[in-house]
Amino acid sequence: MARRILLVEDNPQNRYLMTYLLESKGHVVDVAEDGEQALTILEDQVPDLILMDMQLPRVDGYEATRRIKADDRLRSVPLVALTAHSMKGDRARAVDAGCDAFVSKPVDAEEILALVERMTATT
Repeated sequence: MARRILLVEDNPQNRYLMTYLLESKGHVVDVAEDGEQALTILEDQVPDLILMDMQLPRVDGYEATRRIKADDRLRSVPLVALTAHSMKGDRARAVDAGCDAFVSKPVDAEEILALVERMTATT
């Protein structure tokens, strides 16, 4: 089933690859290049899933996640942390911010597609 996914990613190559992968499975992908742009997009819509890079300019993924999870309208939207900086404590920091899942980059195509299906199965 096609889902609306907000992809928050500042790296153009990662953004292109993730968008291509998700759209190839029929999903509708909205893209934000930083947390501030993501929050602006979320003022007008509620996606089925948010994929959030944690290392972003202006408003980083941790702060954007905290704001999203504090919003009653968005709180139940599954949010997946994406990070290339997978060091000890990063997973806990992402969960503390409100992320529902954590994926290290580079993202495995089959893994992320399976995760999208699991995370949106009830929405």
